Amino acid sequence: MKFYDAHNHLVDGRFAGRRGELLAACETAGIARMVVNGTCESDWPEVLALAGRPQIIPSFGCHPWYLPGRTPDWLDHLGKFLGAVPSAVGEIGLDRWKPGLGYAGQEAALLAQLSLAAARNLPVSLHCLRAWGRLLELLQNQPRPACGFVLHSFGGPAEMIPALAGLGAYFSFPGYFLHDRKLRQREAFRSVPPDRLLIETDAPDQFLPAERILHPLVDLAGRPLNHPANLPAVYAGLAEFLGEPLPSLAARVEENFQRIFGAL
Repeated sequence: MKFYDAHNHLVDGRFAGRRGELLAACETAGIARMVVNGTCESDWPEVLALAGRPQIIPSFGCHPWYLPGRTPDWLDHLGKFLGAVPSAVGEIGLDRWKPGLGYAGQEAALLAQLSLAAARNLPVSLHCLRAWGRLLELLQNQPRPACGFVLHSFGGPAEMIPALAGLGAYFSFPGYFLHDRKLRQREAFRSVPPDRLLIETDAPDQFLPAERILHPLVDLAGRPLNHPANLPAVYAGLAEFLGEPLPSLAARVEENFQRIFGAL
């Protein structure tokens, strides 16, 4: 079986020079491709440096957490990175959850980046916390890429799934949702159309339950990290929850991943 990671952060500084080791482990685990997301101008060059590897789909965006640190020319810079190599747009989005983070300016930044993606027909990775209703409104009234967009770690209400799918959404499931306390989020994925399901690690974040972790990892200070080679465990956990054979789920997710990201 082949596995496809719809969203991770391989350039995160917590991985501290171990990218080659991580990628080798991912290859051994059967991970065919992964979308590596940039979140701010400072990490876009690192994402670009990985772009030549066959496993990597680079993605560039300004995450709402990092909007306060952007430069005046950030959008022009983003356009240049997107033009340098075949790539996606993300991680971008809306966040009303993070303490101390202002909401002012988030919608304008999201719409500017979404417009870039629509004009170039590039897939988008969207972050959304406590802003699902507003995100739906914006998507309904904004040009979107014809190829579709990914709702990374979709945690919205199941009732919104039909409307979002009608706009071109794919719904990405992280291993963190396999924790017992995340039953509501897991249950929502029963409503995801079969042709719109994706799976992700969000490495180095969103840990699996301890008993499901295949590749334990810590940073230099001994703090736990989510290894991207844990992706097969996320597949296995979701297959178990949905009552679907793992090979069937893997084949379906591969088809969906290729549909949205296959041109990159």
